[in-house]
Amino acid sequence: MTDMVLVTGISGFIGGHIAAELLRRGYAVRGSVRSRSRIGEVHAAMAAAGVDTAKLEICRLDLLSDQGWAEAVDGCRYVLHVASPFVLAKPKDPDELIRPAVEGATRAVGAALDGGVERVVMTSALATMQFARAPKGHIYTDADWTDPNDPRLNAYTISKVKAERAARELVEQRGVPDRLAAINPGAVIGPLLTNDPGTSVTAIQQIMSGALPMIPDLRLPWVDVRDVADAHIAAMTSASAAGRRTIIATDPMSLIEVARVIRERLPEASRKMPARAMPTWFTWLASGFEPQLRENRWLIGQKQRLDRTTAETLLGHPLRSIPDAIEQTARSLTGLVQLWVTGSVTRPGEPVWS
Repeated sequence: MTDMVLVTGISGFIGGHIAAELLRRGYAVRGSVRSRSRIGEVHAAMAAAGVDTAKLEICRLDLLSDQGWAEAVDGCRYVLHVASPFVLAKPKDPDELIRPAVEGATRAVGAALDGGVERVVMTSALATMQFARAPKGHIYTDADWTDPNDPRLNAYTISKVKAERAARELVEQRGVPDRLAAINPGAVIGPLLTNDPGTSVTAIQQIMSGALPMIPDLRLPWVDVRDVADAHIAAMTSASAAGRRTIIATDPMSLIEVARVIRERLPEASRKMPARAMPTWFTWLASGFEPQLRENRWLIGQKQRLDRTTAETLLGHPLRSIPDAIEQTARSLTGLVQLWVTGSVTRPGEPVWS
């Protein structure tokens, strides 16, 4: 029999790539969406990926409701919990992000354990490790934990930390810690499957569309979405992933360097890009007035080092080239940028850097 895999959040950037790769490998996929109105997007994404959807089915799940979870995991051998709330603008109430992230994680893991699923792979984030207090020169590993009470953190990062902690506490309470694996990606980019870019792609989107007067010296730990998808699938069966957290990201590259790659490889797509780079000192100064910069101040000029050996061991190969991923992201976005210019598609409201 074909193994069935539940992929929550299948309409998202990461979820879509995971589902497409699972279908390519012969798995049956049950994908969840919050609203049935997004089913068409899922099928469009799979068509863009060139995969056969004969083994794909869609169900509706809400992170804040128990309804449907038992049925969704029924017959599944694995669960990949990818769904997580995200908003472009900072919410007035942090619980708008934190509560559904935590409750969604516990619902997904709890339902999976109750249904006898062999392993749950949870999409967490590098942010759950990346902002742990550490001395200069520290190499961040899966042993690092971001303190959710750190006043530097935004609601999104807090939601990720608390959700992963809640999932881990649940499997430990049940006495089955090895049935959970966490994948902790950095800023995920790569080819788009739909017109809905991933959250990290928005940074590149804003640069290409000319929405920013200068390019700030924010440094992000990029990773190709296809590596993220492959890591989730490998973690379903790998003994080395059992009970582990896996950093999957490269050492940070600045948005200034990202822009340089786009100019060199796709000059025709860089006409609206700002010509000037924002110096580090000016980025710090501007962060006192610009909410998005202020909220992500710790990314300014940072030179963090990350241990990605666990990810590369899990994948069986080095992480994909980030310049190549930037180029492919930019190529995917080129059509969208043109649509924003003509007004055919609504331009995203605010820059998002995390």
